[in-house]
Amino acid sequence: MSLANKIHACGDDQVSIDVSGPAEAQILAERLRATGEWIEVVGGIDAVVLQFDAAMHDPEFVVRKIHETTSQDEPVVALSPDVVEIPVCYGGEFGPDFDAVCAMLKLSAEELIALHAGRDYTVDMLGFTPGFAYVGGLDERLGVPRLREPRVDVAAGSVGIADGRTGLYALPGPGGWVLIGRTSYPLFDATADRPFALRPGMRVRFVAVNEL
Repeated sequence: MSLANKIHACGDDQVSIDVSGPAEAQILAERLRATGEWIEVVGGIDAVVLQFDAAMHDPEFVVRKIHETTSQDEPVVALSPDVVEIPVCYGGEFGPDFDAVCAMLKLSAEELIALHAGRDYTVDMLGFTPGFAYVGGLDERLGVPRLREPRVDVAAGSVGIADGRTGLYALPGPGGWVLIGRTSYPLFDATADRPFALRPGMRVRFVAVNEL
C-alpha cells in the first residue's frame, strides 16, 4: 500500500490519507488503530483521517509512523461471509420520495423495487450521524441527486438513495437523501454490546415487504 504524495495535513493535529476506495480505507484504518498511537482514526469512502497528539508528535513523526505501519504486505480484503437481510417497506408514508423517483427515472413502482431489492450490497462506511450507513453497490439506473433542501427530521430506519449509494438512518435526524422506504430492522439498540447493527464491510440485501 503505497502512500507517496497521499498524506495531507488538515489541521494542527490531523492528517488525511488518500486511498483508492472504501475497502482500502477500512484496512488502513484498522492497521492504524492497532498501533495504539493515535487519538482517533476514521475510515471514509476515499480517505482516512487520523488525529494525533500535537504536543507529543510533530508532523514528520506522524508521516514516518504511517509509512512504517503500511509497509507490510497488504492483506486480502475479507467481506463478511453472511448477508444481512433488511426488510424494506417501499413508498407510501415510509417513502415520501418514491413516486417522484419513479417519475424522474421513468420507472414503474415494481421496476424501482426490483432494481433496489434482491441484490447484495456492501456497507462502505458509517458517518454523517452516529450509525448512519453508506451502502455501496446501487444500480446505476437509480442515480438521483440529494434533495436540494434537506429535511429537518427524518425517521429512524428510513432508507434513502443518492449519489450512487443507499443511506440507512439508524437514528432520527436531519438529512438530504431521497427517501424511498423504511425498515423495521433494528439498526440501533442501546442495550446491545454493539449499539449499531451495521459495520463497514458487512454485506446486506434489501427485501421488499408490504408492511413494517
